[in-house]
Amino acid sequence: MLQWGDLGGQWGVNRSVAQIQALLFLSEKPLTAEDIAETLGLARSNVSNSIRELVGWKLVRRVPVFGDRRDHYEAEADLWQILTCIAQGRKEREIDPAITALRQVLEAADEDPRISKTARARLHEMYGFLATLDNWFGQMLTVPPNTLMKLIKLGSKVVNFLGMGRGKPTDKAD
Repeated sequence: MLQWGDLGGQWGVNRSVAQIQALLFLSEKPLTAEDIAETLGLARSNVSNSIRELVGWKLVRRVPVFGDRRDHYEAEADLWQILTCIAQGRKEREIDPAITALRQVLEAADEDPRISKTARARLHEMYGFLATLDNWFGQMLTVPPNTLMKLIKLGSKVVNFLGMGRGKPTDKAD
């Protein structure tokens, strides 16, 4: 779990948050915050804040345990659901604000004669790129996980099958 915490740090996730998610993911039963703090050697307050963050990401949920009034937690165990939660959270925190900001910048830039044609074109290209990614992400949420896994396993064979070849990075798909 220490390595999982280190890996989380490389992804921009607090180390203790990553360790708690790993512990709960690997645990056979729901754990209390006290169990988590003791197992990982973390302060109870750190555990509480980390659990709150994981619940916000929908990677951990509170579950009732018969005969025990304390809060118990378990991690999402479905790997596709974990990926979807992380991707959705990153999109909401990073991509959506970028799209909104670019839209506002474009409105101002298109009306400002001091902004060069090249700069406006590049801003429009960036906005179009992010809007396309956003649209693609929304579409991928509707594809069943088993279908997505088949597509992923096919890799570049899909491109060849569709007759698109391995075009240059600057080629634009329709």
